[in-house]
Amino acid sequence: MSLVLDPAAQDLLFREARTANTFTDEPVTDEQVQAIYDLVKYGPTAFNQSPLRVVLVRSAEGRERLVKHMAEGNRPKTAAAPLVALLVADHEFHEELPALMPHFPQAKDAFFSERPVREQSAGLNAALQAAYFIIGVRAAGLAAGPMTGFDAAGIEKEFLDGDHKLLMAVNIGKPGEDAWFPRLPRLSYDEVVTTV
Repeated sequence: MSLVLDPAAQDLLFREARTANTFTDEPVTDEQVQAIYDLVKYGPTAFNQSPLRVVLVRSAEGRERLVKHMAEGNRPKTAAAPLVALLVADHEFHEELPALMPHFPQAKDAFFSERPVREQSAGLNAALQAAYFIIGVRAAGLAAGPMTGFDAAGIEKEFLDGDHKLLMAVNIGKPGEDAWFPRLPRLSYDEVVTTV
């Protein structure tokens, strides 16, 4: 059975999509980011908890504050990207559950009253949403450059409070000159999938 999604869309989202390392100076608009979010917010999370929060770093001052915490190899591309999104797990996501699960508002206290449980669940589910976000950036015709090479504690102190945990930074924009490194190999189906 073949995939239902149009082959051109498959290429845009997966086969031809790459992590960009250079970007043009064409801006990424608030309207584009809103469209990305309005698409990817429908991706599933456990209990519809939706713990991902996004901090957009757009200003020169914000960029300067961010770049100093990036790993050396990530600094130039972070400084040059039109937009950087900090993708963050909200450990207080449970406060939104009565609105997100109106049929079961007691889930907030029944399952997520303890902080360690919330932290674990927020980390997993926000990571799912981060993947959806990257696919959404691609669906908008933009390139994403997700990175985890940074001083997380420094960025969290600079931009977040104690209830939010940084997952990754994503450079976003139109790919620039020599944006792509060579494609690396992937594991085959037989190396990944086991049937029991």
